[in-house]
Amino acid sequence: MKDITVIKIGGSTFGNRDTTIEDIVALQKQGKALVVVHGGGITVTDWLKRQRVATKFVRGERVTDLPTLEVVTAVLAGLANKEITAAINVNGGRAVGISGVDGALIESKSKNREMGYVGEVVKVNPAVLEALLKAGFIPVVSPLSLYSVDRPGDAPAIINVNGDPIAGDLAVALDAARLVFLTDVAGITDTSGAVLSRLSAGEAEALIASGVISGGMIPKINACLRALSAGSIARIIDGRKSHALLKEFDGQDGGTTIYKE
Repeated sequence: MKDITVIKIGGSTFGNRDTTIEDIVALQKQGKALVVVHGGGITVTDWLKRQRVATKFVRGERVTDLPTLEVVTAVLAGLANKEITAAINVNGGRAVGISGVDGALIESKSKNREMGYVGEVVKVNPAVLEALLKAGFIPVVSPLSLYSVDRPGDAPAIINVNGDPIAGDLAVALDAARLVFLTDVAGITDTSGAVLSRLSAGEAEALIASGVISGGMIPKINACLRALSAGSIARIIDGRKSHALLKEFDGQDGGTTIYKE
């Protein structure tokens, strides 16, 4: 159970030429202990359109009413999760797809009424991940969580949580050696657009405060900062590059390392 790596896959990095699955299988065969966390926001939006359910965003997060939650659950815990899990298995790996609901892996509470059934993590119970890792499987985790904290009696028991903070929380709970975000950017950039190869926790917080880091990158940075507390190496890399994960393990090819001062 040492040297665990938590990998957060961004949906926008997948494509016909993507090598992420191939890399994951190769790393598992090398004996690496991996936990994969995924989202699927683009696919969710597509299925909401098919079901004629309106999509609304507030500060970059999807407002999740009950009809939206049903679609999110079907897509993230179903279609997206099983496609990734199946791809790993059919390519020679060993993976099991689960959600944060399974084994009460992730317990969450509601963020606020305005967002509906959107949660934030309160507790991680990593026993199910540890059992799968010890048995030689890659857990593939969708970010749906158990709505178990301060839940009204008439509310569903499932709540939608952003996959980025979940990746950070899992890294902490597992004492992971490494947290890697596969993104659709080259790394964290400064005001001139140049990639910053190394960024201290304080520098990252300052870039958020100044607005240089914004939007969907903020929860990724905050997850990295959480992982640093467990002693993890935190990395944000370009998942569009061929064999980005293999190159990451071979010597950190590009991207940004966030480190604790």
